[in-house]
Amino acid sequence: MTDATWITIISLGVTFLFMMGTPVLLIIFYWVVGCSFVLDLTLDNTGAEMLNVFKDGFALMAMPLFILTGDLINKSGIAKRLSDFAYACLGWLRGGLAMASLGACGLFAAISGSNSATTATIGSMLHPEMVKGGYDERFSAATAAAGGTVGIIIPPSIIFIVYGFLMNLPISDLFVAGILPGTLMVVGMQLACWIICRINGWGYLIPLQLNRVLKTAFGAWLGFFAIGLVLWGIYTGKFSPTEAAGVTVGFCIFAGLVSYPINKIMGANGEKPVSDKSFAEMFAVEGFTLPEIPSIVVRSAQISGILAPLIAVSVVMQQILSLLGAQQTIGDFVTSMGGYHAVLFTSMVIVFFSGMVLESLPVTIILAPILAPIAASVGIDPIHFSVIFLVGASIGFITPPYGLNLYVASGVTGVPYFRLLRYTVPYLAALISVWVLVSLVPDLALALLPNR
Repeated sequence: MTDATWITIISLGVTFLFMMGTPVLLIIFYWVVGCSFVLDLTLDNTGAEMLNVFKDGFALMAMPLFILTGDLINKSGIAKRLSDFAYACLGWLRGGLAMASLGACGLFAAISGSNSATTATIGSMLHPEMVKGGYDERFSAATAAAGGTVGIIIPPSIIFIVYGFLMNLPISDLFVAGILPGTLMVVGMQLACWIICRINGWGYLIPLQLNRVLKTAFGAWLGFFAIGLVLWGIYTGKFSPTEAAGVTVGFCIFAGLVSYPINKIMGANGEKPVSDKSFAEMFAVEGFTLPEIPSIVVRSAQISGILAPLIAVSVVMQQILSLLGAQQTIGDFVTSMGGYHAVLFTSMVIVFFSGMVLESLPVTIILAPILAPIAASVGIDPIHFSVIFLVGASIGFITPPYGLNLYVASGVTGVPYFRLLRYTVPYLAALISVWVLVSLVPDLALALLPNR
């Protein structure tokens, strides 16, 4: 049999295994190993390439720190304060808690810069509250997964850094270009959430009170400060994104350690909701003690241990696809489409379907160097195309069979992967609508940039 026949058989085989419930990591790994044998690539080469992903991948150095930041924010109570503020603003609407969780994802993304950390933190924190509030557990888990998609669009974002490095574009411009599209993604998902919750009658309503909003805003000041610290440091060039993650980790540890004894003295730890505390009590978050830090680090390491192999094996998969001529084929196909909108639409379709089977990092590494020059040749602004490309890649986090956020949400909520799929459909529709809007209206990505 020919190599093409063997690869087809291997692909069909791993598809069957996926349908039987085999973990995604093993599915990709089996495909990589099988194709390596067909192409006469040694397993030594596969292992070495997987190791090089982390040895030479500068952007990935920030991943454990961003994940640790998320866990520290969660444990210290900063994430809870941000979600309380979002709920105070949106709780008067049907489905307000679910909408608040999406808003909290947007705020958290502005600190962590990670889709998976956003999903893991908000999912583990608010999923139990949503279930208690009468929401379907599958919808609640799918909401956390969908909310995490903004983690790589709202700055800071590791994947924007990777894209900027590959395509020689200014990182600061990419960050600014992601602000409006990321905000639109949150608003679009909140609208879809509101419609679904109204249809099903989910969620309890609370009155909109200015006093509650102001108190929760004051209570979330540490979260807002952390967001401002990250953005200020990166935009002014005071530190790199990896250093920004390290600085934020240090800030969260300091805030958590200092806040715990303050709240202990006040007797405020866990006794009443933020909106009922005095302004003095809200000055410090709940915090944590020094002996608790190792357990927080271990939890972050566990999540990193889930994600790192997936990224590594996906990059090796990219190399095999390159050997199979996939890059050349894609380039020739898109070029043959012709004009502005034809190239734009074709590129979006390719990114969407690639995101269904690959993580955003290999999608960017494989496709950005192919599609971006073609897009530029037909007059598409490079910054605008970068946003279009990465919004499409972010949608892949909730599209099967890969759907990394679905995988993470399933892990932190205990809801089986396949039971989440039905409830991601409204969020997919909202995200795709925003994606199309951003692609057709360049000013949504370029309006905040100077000299545009």
